[in-house]
Amino acid sequence: MAFTSFEPPALDDKLSAEDAVRHYKSLSQAGRVFRSIKTMDLEVRPIRHYQEDRVKAHLCICMLACYVKWHMMEAWRPLLFADEDQPARLTRDPVAPAIRSPEAQEKAQHKKRPDGTPAHSFQSLLHNLATIVRNTCQSKETDTSSFTIDTQLTPNQTEAFRLLKDIKV
Repeated sequence: MAFTSFEPPALDDKLSAEDAVRHYKSLSQAGRVFRSIKTMDLEVRPIRHYQEDRVKAHLCICMLACYVKWHMMEAWRPLLFADEDQPARLTRDPVAPAIRSPEAQEKAQHKKRPDGTPAHSFQSLLHNLATIVRNTCQSKETDTSSFTIDTQLTPNQTEAFRLLKDIKV
């Protein structure tokens, strides 16, 4: 497999000390992504490919799944324990320990959102959404008539789907 070499930025490009620390800390996201691929979030098991195009296709599918998961987590921030005050992340001191917003601390402490509904982890929200069922029913007497019945969505599930529809890619 051929890899392109890494080219450092030009010497005349300046990066502030704060931005350098922010970029360095963002490298930890790469580790989280690979852990997410292998463990409970995406559960992509090792598949041994021996042809270059299959290796690339497998990696592309894994990265696409991570991309979709990232968009889902960003859209679901109000439902999750995640901090919703993202602009503050860009302006705080990058060397100082991160401080969660009061709203995020409240969600974590009481395990509830401001409206009183339960806050979720990504996994617990997926498990909650997995309870949705669609049944196709057909009468024994007639082979042609059938109908489907969906479980009634909870307000939390309705909100999760509404937030997914608002994703802008």
